[in-house]
Amino acid sequence: MEKKVFGYELIMDLYDCDLEVMKSKKKLQEYVDKLCPMIDMVKYGKLMLPYFGTQKPHTKGYSLAQFIETSSITGHFSEHWRISYVNIFSCKTFNPKVALKFTKEFFKAKRVRSRFLVR
Repeated sequence: MEKKVFGYELIMDLYDCDLEVMKSKKKLQEYVDKLCPMIDMVKYGKLMLPYFGTQKPHTKGYSLAQFIETSSITGHFSEHWRISYVNIFSCKTFNPKVALKFTKEFFKAKRVRSRFLVR
């Protein structure tokens, strides 16, 4: 039986991020706007960027969802722990090393744990 590839997913947990970047709606929009052409993805629709979870310190922060023509980019940002959780999923191939390097530098993360999955 031939294995079929549906898509590729880069999962990134970024630790000790720059709090000012994580808390800025403008910077999060900039991240998506710069990342998409860098990994040859085309945005589909507008970025969803709600700020919520304000009842508890560890859940407070932005979450983002940007559909792309081949799937989505999502992110969740814990201001309390200064951790950014970012996923890129696409049925079109992309360079995970480029995405990882850019994301780490953009959020000024001191440490990153990542996995790349072929699904």
